[in-house]
Amino acid sequence: MTARHAAAEPAGGQLPPTLVADRVGYRRAGRAVLSDVSVSAYPFQVLAITGPSGSGKSSLLALLAGLEPPDSGTVSRAGAQVAGTVPEGYGLVLQGYGLVSVLSAAENVEIVLQGQAGKGLDRNDILDRAEDALAVLGLDDVADHLVEQLSGGQQQRVAIARALVIEPSVLLADELTAELDHLSRERVLDRVFALAAAGSTVVICTHDPEVAARCHRQIELTNGRLTSSRP
Repeated sequence: MTARHAAAEPAGGQLPPTLVADRVGYRRAGRAVLSDVSVSAYPFQVLAITGPSGSGKSSLLALLAGLEPPDSGTVSRAGAQVAGTVPEGYGLVLQGYGLVSVLSAAENVEIVLQGQAGKGLDRNDILDRAEDALAVLGLDDVADHLVEQLSGGQQQRVAIARALVIEPSVLLADELTAELDHLSRERVLDRVFALAAAGSTVVICTHDPEVAARCHRQIELTNGRLTSSRP
């Protein structure tokens, strides 16, 4: 088993948390999905959220992203309460991937860079960065393929490339490695841990105990409640 990565803390010690869920509760269709869950996510660290299917992992990730409001408790972002929107600089990899099926793999990555055209990125910069992001994840040979022509694992890597191409300050990812072969998994994890080492905050939901063991911190949910944490 691969050893756990050491957190690359900044000089002066650990920074304040980027994201904080404080005793959050969340209900769906009248059923309690999360109950009294508290968790903090920090810069320079990868936090793993683990637990069986139906334990509330994806719901907690959605609350941290600001995609859903909690029914009780609070979610704060850099000290301010989350207002229900995903801010600029956040990378998301969610179940279903959210790719545009009528666009190619490259176009799906390029589209997230279009909004940065006013930040010194011209068309050639956008094309080059999208090409590089796909190549890092072994997708250079299918860059011009429509999403609907790709396998599930390839679509997942496109979604990951799309999230990473903006060099996000926060990455929130659901089952990041679920459909990947060993080589693809290692490529993705290398990119994710490099992102954290550069100062980003990373939170991933995973069923994979080896992936969770490699993360800097880990929490486990069972039936919507926090049952263990490390360290």
